[in-house]
Amino acid sequence: MEYTHLGRSALRVSRLCLGTLNLGVRTDLEESYRILDMAVDRGVNFLDTANIYGWQRHKGFTEEVLGGWFAKGSGRREKVVLGTKVGNEMSDAANESGLSMRHIIASCDASLRRLGTEWIDLFQMHRVDWHAPWEEVWQAMDLLVQQGKVRYVGTSNFPGWHIAEAQEHANRRHSLGIVSEQSVYNIVTRHIESEVIPACQRYGVGVVTWSPLHGGLLGGLLRKMEEGTAGKSAQGRAQDFLRTDRQAIVAFESLCKRLAVEPAELGLAWVLSRPGVTASVVGPRSAEQLEGAFRALQLEPTEEMFHALDEIFPPAAKGVLGTEAWA
Repeated sequence: MEYTHLGRSALRVSRLCLGTLNLGVRTDLEESYRILDMAVDRGVNFLDTANIYGWQRHKGFTEEVLGGWFAKGSGRREKVVLGTKVGNEMSDAANESGLSMRHIIASCDASLRRLGTEWIDLFQMHRVDWHAPWEEVWQAMDLLVQQGKVRYVGTSNFPGWHIAEAQEHANRRHSLGIVSEQSVYNIVTRHIESEVIPACQRYGVGVVTWSPLHGGLLGGLLRKMEEGTAGKSAQGRAQDFLRTDRQAIVAFESLCKRLAVEPAELGLAWVLSRPGVTASVVGPRSAEQLEGAFRALQLEPTEEMFHALDEIFPPAAKGVLGTEAWA
């Protein structure tokens, strides 16, 4: 496993981050614990969750699944860098969402209880709260850090200018501020190349990407549909893209066949090859899917692959963060 620093911090994380969205929901507890144990045994030390995950049962359920896994002992909690999130609605109550000082602190305490731990390594703001002044947000976050409940603060789904604004406010408070931003990023969805990645590089913020396969679209979807094994990939964002840009996926899968690589492995390897990207969140529903993510770590895209992929899926910011700028 390869490790790198999370942004400008001294914290070292694995380049694969295990996402927990499916654990306990699309996988049973036994398989969920098997996936977690396998990931840690293979060197993954970075786990990502959120206080709303598991909403299909009840919000907070996934944190409870992780708490059950930590309770199995053998140093499980100490071996991982644990990230969770705050900001989305936990109930219909007026103060059960957003980034008010009240909600940030209450959410942290509730997550700690569900997770069965004394600290959160990375507390991420799940979305922008346009009504929350940064003075209030950083007062809450700094208090949690001082209390030892939170080690580092991150953002998720933030625009580039908002990351800059947040960090400038933190700098004026002499706080460490943001160390990571979690954004959707894959060969299909490349909009963060325009402003988010440049902002993160400027401020020393690590980029942790989610949905590297765009909901299964880049995992050999057309082949799986022919085989009748597409499952969840035949729904949602993947199908929305397929309806409008099917030929791009045909070209992508044809390229993978010519190069003798699995589409999912090339898709993930491409994301991990991008400058500014610290780690990518993978959300396997089985140990077998996790095995495929490990194989992607061994794949090093060539210049031929980069150019071929740019032809199929044009960069969002050619000349700013296009292939030439990253080569």
